[in-house]
Amino acid sequence: MTSELFAAGTPDRSTPARAFAGLCQRDLWVTVRHEPIAFLSQALLQPIFFLFVFGRVLPEIGAARGAYGTQLLPGILALTLVLTALQNTALPLVIEFSFTREIEDRLLAPLPVPAVAAEKMLIAATRAIVAAVLILPLGQLILPGGVHLEHAQWLPFAALLVFGSLTAAGMGLVLGTAVPPNRISIMFALVLTPLIFTGCTFYPWAGLERLRWFQILTLANPLTYVSEGMRATMTTLPHLAPGWIALGIAVSFIAFAGLGSIGFLRRALD
Repeated sequence: MTSELFAAGTPDRSTPARAFAGLCQRDLWVTVRHEPIAFLSQALLQPIFFLFVFGRVLPEIGAARGAYGTQLLPGILALTLVLTALQNTALPLVIEFSFTREIEDRLLAPLPVPAVAAEKMLIAATRAIVAAVLILPLGQLILPGGVHLEHAQWLPFAALLVFGSLTAAGMGLVLGTAVPPNRISIMFALVLTPLIFTGCTFYPWAGLERLRWFQILTLANPLTYVSEGMRATMTTLPHLAPGWIALGIAVSFIAFAGLGSIGFLRRALD
């Protein structure tokens, strides 16, 4: 009898885990069932044009070296990973906190508030990984020389996909909770353009030695570490030292995930 009373009064510790899994399952189902075209268009349209224009058109008209696509592809893959995770975290949060108020339903789930923020980051990171992996077959189709992965290091590559996407999702969490809805379009314009063009997407970090001030400036961009990490794991091209890549991603993840979680908690309690 005592054991039955104890069992009846013991909270179900698996409830938060089940609630977290349920939210993840719902968001993944919505992506697969209702939003696949919208998701793929948003994530892949810009990278496809970058690959085609910079990786195929410019080399064929002599405006870039024929092997430029080899150093471009890792940068485009990193750009796809970061932008997809960032946008898929920030934009839904802006909508759910302001217009639809859907976030209130999520906050009613038997979960700690930070876990709701973590679920948003995890789903955005998952979408980003899918989009980034799709760049490989697209690169095979678009680039004149195809994709050469004989030097790829797959385990570090997979780790980079995971931590790079989570870092970008943390950036999106900061934007989605800190920027007012009526300013989000302006903020994206102010953030995304410098992010893209100072993130070593179209050029290797080692190639900036003659522009030392700009080379140092790129180190403030988290995309730089993801781009250089992709070059390190996919090619034999010169790249930033692996230790600096790991440190840059780790610091960026801790900073943005921490600030984003604080911002999410503040907005959730308002």
